[in-house]
Amino acid sequence: MMANAIPAGCGALQRGNRDAPAARRTDPASSRAAAAHMARSGRRLAQQDHAAAAVRAFPGHTSFELAMLTRLDRYMLARRLPEIERAGHVCRAALRCCTVTGRLALTWMPGGAR
Repeated sequence: MMANAIPAGCGALQRGNRDAPAARRTDPASSRAAAAHMARSGRRLAQQDHAAAAVRAFPGHTSFELAMLTRLDRYMLARRLPEIERAGHVCRAALRCCTVTGRLALTWMPGGAR
């Protein structure tokens, strides 16, 4: 089943601890500048909200499957899902064969669910 977008009405996440640095001290200056811009602009929090909404709408899917179902960027999801996992909004679930890649992949569930 393909969805065109994240369902309307999915509430924004609380800030919690999802504001952890997105770039390491050892990353190149360009990466640190990009991470700072994402934080200042609010895009990082918006992407986290979209990632959490995707998992709520389609629990038990891999990041690649979530990307196909929601048309969100697969790499954005791969970056944001661990961030919102640390904040407790999603959790890692079973490993299984991804229906998109055919490879073993991690699935995601809403926070607290397994």
